[in-house]
Parts: sequence; C-alpha cells; structure tokens
Amino acid sequence: MRGAKSAKWVAIAGVVALSATACGGGGNDSGNSGKVDPKGIVSYANGEPQNALQPSNTMEAYGSVVIDALFTGLVHYDKQGNITYENAESVTPDKDSKVWTVKLKQGWKFHNGEAVTAKSYVDAWNWAADPANGQQNSSWYRDIVGYDDVHPAKGKAKKKAMSGLKVVDDNTFTITLKGGIPYYAYKLVYKPFFPLPSAALKDPKKYGEAPVGNGPYKFKSWDHKKSIQVTAWSGYKGEDKPKNGGINFKAYSKDTAAYADLKSDNVDTMPLVPNSEIANFKQDFGDRAIEQDFSAINTINPAFYTKQWKDIDVKVLQGLSMAIDRDTIAKTVFHGTRESATGWVAKGVKGWTKDACGEYCKFDPKKAKAAIKDGGGVPGNKISIQYNADQPHKDWVVAVCNSITKSTGVQCVGDPVTDFAADTEIRDQKKVKSIYRSGWVLDYPFNGNFLADLYGTGVDGNKGGFSDKKFDALTKKADEAKTIDESAKLYQEAEKELQNSFPGIPLWYNKTLSAHSNNVKNVVFDQAGDPILSEVQVFEK
Repeated sequence: MRGAKSAKWVAIAGVVALSATACGGGGNDSGNSGKVDPKGIVSYANGEPQNALQPSNTMEAYGSVVIDALFTGLVHYDKQGNITYENAESVTPDKDSKVWTVKLKQGWKFHNGEAVTAKSYVDAWNWAADPANGQQNSSWYRDIVGYDDVHPAKGKAKKKAMSGLKVVDDNTFTITLKGGIPYYAYKLVYKPFFPLPSAALKDPKKYGEAPVGNGPYKFKSWDHKKSIQVTAWSGYKGEDKPKNGGINFKAYSKDTAAYADLKSDNVDTMPLVPNSEIANFKQDFGDRAIEQDFSAINTINPAFYTKQWKDIDVKVLQGLSMAIDRDTIAKTVFHGTRESATGWVAKGVKGWTKDACGEYCKFDPKKAKAAIKDGGGVPGNKISIQYNADQPHKDWVVAVCNSITKSTGVQCVGDPVTDFAADTEIRDQKKVKSIYRSGWVLDYPFNGNFLADLYGTGVDGNKGGFSDKKFDALTKKADEAKTIDESAKLYQEAEKELQNSFPGIPLWYNKTLSAHSNNVKNVVFDQAGDPILSEVQVFEK
C-alpha cells in the first residue's frame, strides 16, 4: 500500500520520513531458501472489523488495513507531505480554493472489470452522504455545497444528491465547497472519498461482505472472526503493484497469541508487540525487530453526553490531566517507547506545535487537587476508563488510575470490554459510562485533521459529544485561510483554545514496535502505523 492512508480509531495504544531502527532482515531460521516467491502469501495479525467492508463506514484499524488493500483513491502524499496522484491525473483548485476540478487517469477498472469513472466517485459520495444508508463517515462531505440538503441536522432530507458535485465527462468532475479550503486535496486521501462500483449501491449489504475495489488487492474471502483473504490483482494500474501473491488478515482476540505466532513464524507481522514483550522483542527478533515513529496520539476522553460530564467545569478536567504522571508511566509501562503528549495533535504533521496544552499536561499533584476542588469536584468522586481488553491497555489504564487517585483522591477504575469492535460500538451508541480510551491516527499530515475532524461539533470522529462554539469558530476561520501555511497557524490557535474546554486528556505520542517472521523481508510501516503490505516479499520454502 502507499503509506499512511486513513484516519482511524486505533485498537492499540501506541511530515517526517520514517526511521526504522531495524527492519527488512529475514534469515533462514524457518527453512526458507533465500529466494523470493512472487506468489507467496503474507499473513498479518489483525482483528475482526467493526462493520461491513465499506470505505465510508470504516473508522477503525482492523477494517482500515483491509480497505486500504482493496481500494486506491484519488491522491496520497509522500514522506515530505506533498500531494501525490494515484487514480487522479490532477486535482486543481480555483483561485479561491472553492471549486476543485478532478481529472482521472484513464483505463482504471474495478476488480469486476467495470470502468472507474467520475460517476463512480460522485455516486459513491452522494450515496454515503445520505443518512438513510447509515455510513459513519458521512460528515466528511460536510464541506461540499448541498450536503445539508442531503444530510440535514434535523428533519427529512430535501435531496438525494449534493449540488456541489458535478460530472463533467467520464474522467472529470468538480467539487464545489461551501467556502475555500486551501488544504482540501489532503482530505481526499481518506476512505470516504474512494470510488465504488455500481453494484455496491444496488446491494450494499451483499457488497460489504465481498467488496469489489480498484486497489492492488482483490477480495477473496471473509471467514468472520478468523481471517480475511485478498489476492494480488494483475489488472492494477497503480504504481504500488504487490510484490507478493496476497494477504491473509488473521483475526486474533489476544495480542499475546499473535506475538507467540510471530515468534513461531505462524504469522508474518503484527501492528504492535504486547506491552509485556516491549522489553524483550528486540532480543527475540534481532534484526527483524522494528521500531518507527508514526503520527498518532493517545488520549482519554470524557463522554460529555453523560450526567457526570455534562456542563462540567473545565477546571475538573484540567486537574485530572495534571494528576497523570505521563513521563513515569512512559518509562515503566512502555519501557521508554512512548513520548508524553503536550497537546492534541500528533507529531509529524504540518502545524504540530509543542506545549499547546501548556501547564495542564504537566504532572503537578498539588495543582491537580486544587483545580478539581475549585471546579466543584468530580461528580461521584469516581471515574472509569473504558478500553478494549483484546489489546494491551490494562497496564497503562491501571497506572493512569493509580496516578489520578494518589494525586487527587478521585477513585479511578478500568472499564474493560471484550474487544475493539465492542469498544467502538459502545462509543457509536453513546453508551460510555464515564471516560473512554481513544487513539487517533492521521489520514493526512495536517493539524486540522486532529482538531476539526475529531472535536468539531457533530463530526463523525467526535464520539464524546464535545461541542464548543469558540473552537468551531476558530476552525472555520482556519479553513477560510488563503494558504495552507496560514490555515495551519490558525489551527494552532484553535488547538490552544482547547485548554479552556478540554475535549480529551492527551497522554502519549505513539511509536510502531513490531517485528516480522523469518518467512518475509522488506517489512516497513508507514506514517499511519500500518505495514506497507504491497512491498513485503515472501521467501520460497
């Protein structure tokens, strides 16, 4: 795959060039011949996706990695953060960055032989914007003229299609935005902007179980909670043609089981090694161990729709944040492989700035206790942190809770749910009891992606029900800037404003800590923490 492609909820707590301290490698311990088998299958330790495999309805790691194998969008970006073209020949704005003209490369097809045309994009976006189709990424079209007619905040839809989307010819369409957005081309990287074949709209349920894409891999099978298999597609027109015969996305309910299989060469790589193995994985895998930076952040977010947090004084949240000894937890639980977060935007993206959170992300038990008291205290004097038990969260949740309780006297407990699918479903249904663990990965290297797309009122990524008019006004101003650089600076102002509302408590910036089996080589992870699976090569046995 092409590198970082999708913002997503990450199952595991975890524009710069990636720097692997160790990767590639690949010895002969498993009896491989040293020769590459171009038809060899790569196995990846994954989990069961939350939803059917539809690009506009996938917002979590297990489904995202599969979608990215099956689909290719209009654009992507390189390691320096510059836009690169994939299915698009060009994406060009007018002088106000309000009307964008998209021209497609000719000759591209879906896996079923249907041509990929301008209509494939326009019809897919209009379908996904329609609330009747229940696509959780629908708000990603909110910038387009006519979105409010298709997806009104209240009442019935007035139209079935956004007036801001126009098919010019088979290979050209235009996107008219409500206002100029200088960085809009970056948004087109994300999955809701992928094309769909006509069959997807005729029978969405059937399609979601056996999707037809236009990407480097073609769907083969889905054995629920066991594996999803895709095969390399010979008709692929993109530059990232697979160097293997396919991928077996193996579903694991425990990361420790995946790690054991990785050590035994029964799976070829995994997203992150378990916390319990961080101290040992480099010794276990030698030159097959992988350590890389990637653009993601971990937070704990209040469910503002609950009685506990509705209309809470921000001093209480500021106090809880100051009660967390991030540095010590990073050193002990994560063995120094996490960096304490100083704001709400992940490192490695345009507009990242240090200390956006200010004093409130610095450990100070005395100030923490005083702030909570001044804010009227935590209702019930007890909080719980929801997390998915199928990944290594328990240790750090316990450590965070211990730090909060010791610093402030507020009781804090973990609230484990069975797996990541259950965790995200509870968030979607707004049934979180108190606070939930959150991990967010970029889908384009711009600070606005971690701000407006996560904490804007009513956006799909905003699972805690946070809303702040001043923040919304600042992000709107940032979107109306004339240049990308000006927009990034204005988003920095919006991020700093979050000190006064605290939609979530920043914890750590992530690193990818993984490894690969003796069966493969060229395993590298991208800026979104996903393996670049098309580059992996499999040894002959």
